[in-house]
Amino acid sequence: MCRAPLALALAAAIAFTACAGRRIENGVYHSEKGYRLTLPGAEWTVATDSKADLELRHQDGLAAMLANAECDERATSRSAGLLLGQLLIGLQDRATIEQNEVSVNGLAAVHRVLDGRVVPDGAPTRIEAYVLTDDRCVYDFAYAAPPTAFEAWRGDFRLFVESFAKERAD
Repeated sequence: MCRAPLALALAAAIAFTACAGRRIENGVYHSEKGYRLTLPGAEWTVATDSKADLELRHQDGLAAMLANAECDERATSRSAGLLLGQLLIGLQDRATIEQNEVSVNGLAAVHRVLDGRVVPDGAPTRIEAYVLTDDRCVYDFAYAAPPTAFEAWRGDFRLFVESFAKERAD
C-alpha cells in the first residue's frame, strides 16, 4: 500500500499549522507548546517533513498518527466540534462510526472515528481523532490507516493519546 494517502490525510489535518521543534528524550516527546506524549514504540518513526508538532508513521507504511497544538485566542474561542470538523477537511464521503465526548487526562475531548476517502486519489481511510481544548491551547490527535488495517495499531494510538500531559511551555 502506498504511503501517500495517509500522509495526505494527516497533512490536510494540519494544513494551517507551523512546524515546531521536536525534542524527544527517553521515548517522550516534549512540545515547545507545553505538553508531552510518550511515543508508542520502535515500529513508529518520526516524520521529519511534517507540519504537525509530531507525526509518526508506522514502519510498514500503512498507518500514521499525529499530535498538534494551536495556542492562540482565535483557536481556543471555537467549539471543539467545529475544530474537529476542520481537522477532517480533505476527507470526502465521510461515514461516522463512533462519536462521543471523553476525558483525556482531565480535559474534555471530542472523539470521532470515521471512514472516508482521501482527496485527491480517493483511497479509503479510517481516521480516529480527538480534539481537546483548555484556556490556552487546542490539542489535536489523529490516527489514519486503511479500514482493513485500522485495528492493528489502534491500541498504540490510544496509548499515545492517553499519555498526553501538560507541561510548562518553554
